[in-house]
Amino acid sequence: MRFWQIPLLFLLVFTFACMKEEPTPTDVKTINYLALGDSYTIGTAVDPQDRWPVQLARELSQQPDLTVPEPDIVATNGWTTAELMAGIDAATLKSSYDLVSLLIGVNDQFRGLPIDGYRTRFTELLERAINFAGGDTSRVFVVSIPDYAFTPFGQTRPNVSTEVAAFNAAAKAITESYGIPFYNITPISQEGLDKPELVASDNLHPSGEQYTRWVEEVLKEPVLGLLQ
Repeated sequence: MRFWQIPLLFLLVFTFACMKEEPTPTDVKTINYLALGDSYTIGTAVDPQDRWPVQLARELSQQPDLTVPEPDIVATNGWTTAELMAGIDAATLKSSYDLVSLLIGVNDQFRGLPIDGYRTRFTELLERAINFAGGDTSRVFVVSIPDYAFTPFGQTRPNVSTEVAAFNAAAKAITESYGIPFYNITPISQEGLDKPELVASDNLHPSGEQYTRWVEEVLKEPVLGLLQ
C-alpha cells in the first residue's frame, strides 16, 4: 500500500463510523404525551408556547432519539378534580399515550372542598391517567400544586400555604402508593414575591419564566429517565 493511501483509508473508516452513530429514522421514538390538569397546565396568562407541558415536550425532543409532538392537554382555568373528570369524559383523546402527567387540586382547596373528597377524586384521576398510559405506571408522573400564597393575589388570603401543603401531602401519599413519581415544584413557586418575574401579569399564576424553571430544574431529567 502506498503511503498516500493510508490517510485516505483512515478518513473513510472514520467517516463511516460517524455515519453509523447517527440515529436512523427507525431509531427515533415518537412520544405521545397527555397532560391533565387545571390553570397551571393550560398556562393561564401565558402564551401557549410557554405552558410547562409544551416546554417539557420541546426539551425532551432535543434528545437525538426522541421526538415529542405538542402534547394533548385536558385542562381549563378554575377546574376542580370533579371538573377535570368531566373534561376528560368530554375530550376526544387517543386510547393510549406514552407519557401522562397530572397536576390538580388547587381549585378544590380554593373553593374550600373537603380534603377527604379530594383524596377520593384524585385517586380516580390517577387511575384514569394510568389507564391512558396503557396500565404502565412507569409512564405516569404527578406534579405538585404551586403555593399561590407567594403571589400578589394569594398573599391577601390567610392559610393558603398550610392548605396547599395539606393537599400536596395527600396527593403525594396517593401517588407514591402507586409507585408513581411525585415531582415537587412548590419551592420554586414560593419565590414569587421575591422574584416578581416568576408571576404572570394576572398577579396569580406562574409566568413562562417560572414554568421554564419547573422544566429545567425539576422535570426534564427525571421524565427523560422514565422514557429511557
